[in-house]
Amino acid sequence: MTTLTLPCPAVLFDVDGTLVDSTPLVERAARRWAAEYDIDPDEFLSGAHGRRTSDRIADFLPPERVRAATEHLDALEAADVAGVTALPGARELLAAMDGLPWAMVTSMDPAQLKARTEAAGIPLPEVVVTASDVHVGKPDPAGYLLAARRLGVDPRACVVIEDAPAGVAAGRAAGATVVAVTTSHDRSELTAADLIVPGLTPFARVPEGLRITIRDR
Repeated sequence: MTTLTLPCPAVLFDVDGTLVDSTPLVERAARRWAAEYDIDPDEFLSGAHGRRTSDRIADFLPPERVRAATEHLDALEAADVAGVTALPGARELLAAMDGLPWAMVTSMDPAQLKARTEAAGIPLPEVVVTASDVHVGKPDPAGYLLAARRLGVDPRACVVIEDAPAGVAAGRAAGATVVAVTTSHDRSELTAADLIVPGLTPFARVPEGLRITIRDR
């Protein structure tokens, strides 16, 4: 086994795909929504993960239709939380943070975040940055920069934990050390991260920040 220690003043977590698995809900809503707009649901979903809903919809619809279409998809996603669960190790890691500041930086809107974290039994930290807090979403670093600013820490000293290529790019652009978890994407799609691990179970809280134990192949 290899053990790595990542000193940091704070940890910035993505939510969907990193702490919470809402894949069944997202796919159900997206397929129903896409059928109404005559959009290929597989094509839509292929580039949706980790990005704000409005940004992905803008890839398919003209600007004047984006807002209403986004509100409609958001409403469909908010209609239920069936199948939403905490990813392995998420609750344990957050419970062990023990004074190490942390924040959530998500492409969800506040209502979606509240519903999904409650369904998964994931606590909300004092600092939360949602899609509503930034003018541009991931892969732009705005969300991570804002979270670090609200925590009063240097983003370049933080650890970002992400599961999607867009989020990895955002964390790197913010100057943070980015750890990618392969909970939703293959390793080959996450190579821009500083470190890639299977999930959150290898993480532990240590006085300096985080420790990651990796099984050698």
